[in-house]
Amino acid sequence: MKKILVGIIVALSLLLFWAISAWQPSGTQSDIHSPLGLAEAPRGGDFTLHSPSGPLALHDLKGKVVLLYFGYTFCPDICPTSLGFTSQALASLDKAEQEKVQMLFVTVDPERDTLDKLKTYTAYFHPRIVGLSGTPEEIAKVAKLYGASYAKQNTASAGGYVVDHSAYTYVIAPDGSLFKTLDHGTPPAQVIEAIRAAMKMR
Repeated sequence: MKKILVGIIVALSLLLFWAISAWQPSGTQSDIHSPLGLAEAPRGGDFTLHSPSGPLALHDLKGKVVLLYFGYTFCPDICPTSLGFTSQALASLDKAEQEKVQMLFVTVDPERDTLDKLKTYTAYFHPRIVGLSGTPEEIAKVAKLYGASYAKQNTASAGGYVVDHSAYTYVIAPDGSLFKTLDHGTPPAQVIEAIRAAMKMR
């Protein structure tokens, strides 16, 4: 019953974000984009960025499977879909498994995504998701490690611009090495499979 209720909450959260994005008076469909491809082959590696609770390094999470995603809170469709699927996967894990998993949501829009906004945004999806930010240079350095791509595009929307970005979810093994890269729209069942496989890596 608990998993069913969590699933309903996630579904309602997705509907809320889609409704908000549909309401914004953009006057154009140019705000809706397909994900970008990788900028280069992901290598992985340690990094430190800022969370609502203070600095957070990847090595601080050693022993856990880390799901890493690059996006932004004003994203009208790609991020809510990715986070929604991942949230369903996390909710389907048992409590002991959830304790061994942490998701990190790195903003590619630090200009607008304050730490408070990231905290509110990620809370809509799952408590195991933590928002991270930093200077544009710090974020670019982390993105390069994982081959993530992003580019600001000016629009006529209320926000003034959107950020086209790649939408891969990086599965990082408990030892901190990059285990697998999941495509945008990977079904929750496959996300669960990847998490459990990564848990076996030591």
